[in-house]
Amino acid sequence: MTSNATFLARTQAGYREGGDEKIQAMPDNCQAKRTKNDKTPSLQIEQMLWKSGVKLIAGVDEAGRGAWAGPMMASAVILPDDVQIASTLAGVRDSKKMTPRQREHWAIKIKSAAVAWWVGEVTSTEIDEIGILPGNRLAMTRAIDGLTLTPEYHLFDFIHWKDCPYKGEKLVRGETQSLSIAAASVLAKTTRDELMVIFDTRYPGYGFARHKGYGTAIHRDAIQRLGLCEIHRMSFSIPGKSS
Repeated sequence: MTSNATFLARTQAGYREGGDEKIQAMPDNCQAKRTKNDKTPSLQIEQMLWKSGVKLIAGVDEAGRGAWAGPMMASAVILPDDVQIASTLAGVRDSKKMTPRQREHWAIKIKSAAVAWWVGEVTSTEIDEIGILPGNRLAMTRAIDGLTLTPEYHLFDFIHWKDCPYKGEKLVRGETQSLSIAAASVLAKTTRDELMVIFDTRYPGYGFARHKGYGTAIHRDAIQRLGLCEIHRMSFSIPGKSS
């Protein structure tokens, strides 16, 4: 069965071979505001690997892990072996530090510039069945397996994964260290947000388009009024959920 995330990814071109879309100058209001404590992701790790002969490096990150409702998404992104990609994707950083408009803007640039990318989904039902950490690993596996190229090395935003089958490393706050991971965080977040907007029309009254399934006061109040719907994570401790 084709998942919601696969549908979205395929309708957005799934992967792009090289930079076939002309990169335009970014509007000023799409520039992320940085503070002195913000760390800009770089290509330092990727460049070390490229110089060693490892060319196909996948950055991997997830979105939606802590939400009360909706799927968890993970994205895998392979950037080209080209130091100029840092300039092309100069506004890409930890997706949590970007506004929705910034994320949407840079998601287009990432898809155009990447050698390959994909988004994997784990549904709320699967999360209830196998648990959040196994679900996280499964979403990442689906993202990696969906790539049109086989990565030689993987850079993961940190995840506890004993006996991980993928060669690579897990970086604490990886989206602040690696541009590949930051790019993956943006695609995972934007794809999930788009799906939650769709769910907002299917399950009116919960405000999914606004809070994207996370635990806000608006979401809690809606659950108290309406109860849970089928995309809520029944295994989670959600305030207002009847026992």
